[in-house]
Order: sequence, then C-alpha cells, then structure tokens
Amino acid sequence: MHKAEQEKGLPMKYIIAVIKPFKLEEVREALGAIGVQGITVTEVKGHGRQRGHTEFYRGAEYAVSFVPKLRIEVAVEQSLAAKVVEAIQTAAKTGQIGDGKIFVLPLESATRVRTGETGAAAL
Repeated sequence: MHKAEQEKGLPMKYIIAVIKPFKLEEVREALGAIGVQGITVTEVKGHGRQRGHTEFYRGAEYAVSFVPKLRIEVAVEQSLAAKVVEAIQTAAKTGQIGDGKIFVLPLESATRVRTGETGAAAL
C-alpha cells in the first residue's frame, strides 16, 4: 500500500494560534482537558490592526512596532478541530485588543519519526 493510500484515513487539521504570552498556561491546560497531547510553542513578534503601541521608558516615549506573542501549533484529527479552536479562544481571551488569532489549515500528512506511523496515528 502506498503512503498516500495509508493516509486517506481520518482527515487532519493543523491549527496555529497566536496569543498573548501570559495566557500560555491557561491555553495548555484547556487543550489538555479536551485530550490534545502535543503542542509546539514558539516565541514570536508581530502586530495586527493596532500596529504596535507606545510605551514610556525613563521618561521618553517610544514606539513598540512588534508586540511579543506566542505561536501555538497543534495537529489534530478533524473531528477535534472545532473543540481545539473553542478551547484556545476561551482560554486566551482577555477582551482587550491584541488577544490574537487562530488559523485552521488542512493537514495533508503526518509521520511519526520514531515508528514510521502515518496519518492520524502519528499524531
């Protein structure tokens, strides 16, 4: 059986969320509570519509163009994707500008390096 045929099992989604750094633990706990076993977290900088903000340091005002954020990446079976988005949104929300974004992409394939398992079994 070809690898492409093996992976036609359960469809998968790749979810990328950009959140405020202090919300990481709440998001991690929320994902664990719905059965998400693995996440990847990267420190990133960026801005949305607000284009950064201004701060004062030693009496001088300066512009912060890129705001520190965390990028969370999660690969899940399609059936779990909506719950993942809801869990991240609920846990990461502060109600203030800059709470972040969540992107959901189709995931074509996945392979576990150690065992060679593919598709949803590799997640």
